[in-house]
Amino acid sequence: MEVSGSNIRKYSYYICIIVAMIMNVSGTFGQQSTTKSSINPINPPEGTSKIWGYVDSLAIIGLVEGPATADVELQIACVFEYTEGDIFNSPPALPAALNGMVHLDQALKGKITEIRKTSKFTGEALSTFLMTPPEGAIKAKKLLLIGLGNRNNFTPDLMVSVGVAATREAMKLGAREFAISSDLKDASIDSPTALVAGNIVKGIIKAIQVENYLKVNNLSNSEQPGKVYLLAGSNFFTVAGQGIQEAIIQSGE
Repeated sequence: MEVSGSNIRKYSYYICIIVAMIMNVSGTFGQQSTTKSSINPINPPEGTSKIWGYVDSLAIIGLVEGPATADVELQIACVFEYTEGDIFNSPPALPAALNGMVHLDQALKGKITEIRKTSKFTGEALSTFLMTPPEGAIKAKKLLLIGLGNRNNFTPDLMVSVGVAATREAMKLGAREFAISSDLKDASIDSPTALVAGNIVKGIIKAIQVENYLKVNNLSNSEQPGKVYLLAGSNFFTVAGQGIQEAIIQSGE
């Protein structure tokens, strides 16, 4: 079959159009891909949770929530020895809208500040103060404060002992789950988020390991919690998770 010169020119014209269209579509997809990859991840919304790992049968979960609104049996919050306005003066404390301790204090009608200010709870390092909030004031059934001592002497290493104390107190109370909020940034301490979260988890793991030893030797009949929630603000959720996962991995080495 013979093809005339005019037909050849016609086919060439159509081929050029098709090639141009393909190149244009390919370029568009390439631009879209580049644009998407350059967008920063959105901070997870309130209520976001993620299981970062397990220690024995204990699920260690990250949760974007404040201590006043976490729906758990036992809420644990950490406080320093009282100084005037320590959770309210922003900066250096987090703004009230983002400050979990401010929300917790407000939900309890200022009782946490009153208890601290009048030295009913002094906040000495690793001291504890247990409360049963009025029904509906906060989501948790029980609230436990753990002291962090003098803020000027604080180091992240203390949070290992806080994790131990929190877990032991939870087991004493028979809590099947508990949430812990370090509240350091709420109290004007610019702490390393991943290290603090990881150290809390190291303490939790240490307490579980000791409890397992006691059970093997018939020295304890305490029930181990099934879940622990580490609370974090949206901005700190991912960074805290990195520290938590690293602590879990190290525990298995």
